[in-house]
Amino acid sequence: MMEKNAAPSDIQPGFVLVVDDNEMNRDMLCHLLQSEGRKTSVAENGRQALDMIKEKPFDLVLLDIMMPEMDGYQVLEQLKSDAALRDIPVIVLSALDEIESVVKCIEMGAEDYLPKPFDPVLLRARIGACLEKKRLRDQEVRHIQELAEWNQTLTEKVRHQVEELQRMQRLKRYLSPQIAETILKSDDANLFKTHRREITGVFLDLRGFTTFSDSAEPEEVMELLRSYHAEMGRLIFKFEGTLEHFAGDGIMVFFNDPIPCEDHMERAVRTALEMRDRVKELRTEWLRKGYDLDLGVGLVAGYATLGNIGFEGRMEYGVVGNVANLAARLCAEAKGGQILTNQKTLGKIADLVEVEPLEELNLKGFIRPVAAFNIIKLKR
Repeated sequence: MMEKNAAPSDIQPGFVLVVDDNEMNRDMLCHLLQSEGRKTSVAENGRQALDMIKEKPFDLVLLDIMMPEMDGYQVLEQLKSDAALRDIPVIVLSALDEIESVVKCIEMGAEDYLPKPFDPVLLRARIGACLEKKRLRDQEVRHIQELAEWNQTLTEKVRHQVEELQRMQRLKRYLSPQIAETILKSDDANLFKTHRREITGVFLDLRGFTTFSDSAEPEEVMELLRSYHAEMGRLIFKFEGTLEHFAGDGIMVFFNDPIPCEDHMERAVRTALEMRDRVKELRTEWLRKGYDLDLGVGLVAGYATLGNIGFEGRMEYGVVGNVANLAARLCAEAKGGQILTNQKTLGKIADLVEVEPLEELNLKGFIRPVAAFNIIKLKR
């Protein structure tokens, strides 16, 4: 049995279960509740009441004590022992007005205890207070659930971000940071397609490395390369260069692609100078161990073709053109501590650096001799 009347605008409606074996009492209570806009259901005994409570979400139970099959004490005990039901407030309405019964019900978890015959005004006030308390409790539970869901969402976002960072770190072990980040941020199927762009290429390797690797133990060679690569890599990342490849002691770096930068020539020069200075510091320790090694660098600016190189399943991002070839050839001719560049590149960085002119070089793969210059230091 369920009835519903319109609720006055200043009263919060509630769904109330009336449990009483007396039909007259049930009708009287339902009339009182419905006059205030409450929704009601009725149960004739405790067992029926429990079955209904487990099926429907009630906001309040008005419970008689003396009933057949299952009395009010037993109903109250089962309600409060069930985690899913214990927060439903219960007001006991009973002809038993002994203090022992009142105390027992309150101790068992009843919100209130009113003797029969009850005062309608007082009962309305107690019902209103209980329903308001239940509303606030439900609101708190919802807020807790929303907070838990929000925390779960936040946890998932953090987990995805951590996984993304881990993916990026794994990519950065094999790719330059610019390429790794571009790959992760783009869904473009034509990512890194072949294109032309002005770049500054820097090629470096160690003078004396072949002699050293022939005479040293493999473990010594690997240890030296690890420390050398780590120091050079730190400077490449510092100036945001794109690392094209490692080849033993040889390293190829270029600037202005795939992330454009207007000052790519200056960045390349500063990178090369700091690399030379850092190797000068490392050289002291190398000489102490008997390793006669020094750094040679070639630096060239110009247009080149860039894009993916390789085959399906194994791609690298590389540069093709005279810029890379000339930088490699100048590097091969550089003595320890020299940073060699050509006339055309010098014309673009003349205001930035002091140079030492060298004799023209006959380089493999170039028909004409190449005017070469050793970059000494920055002018500013």
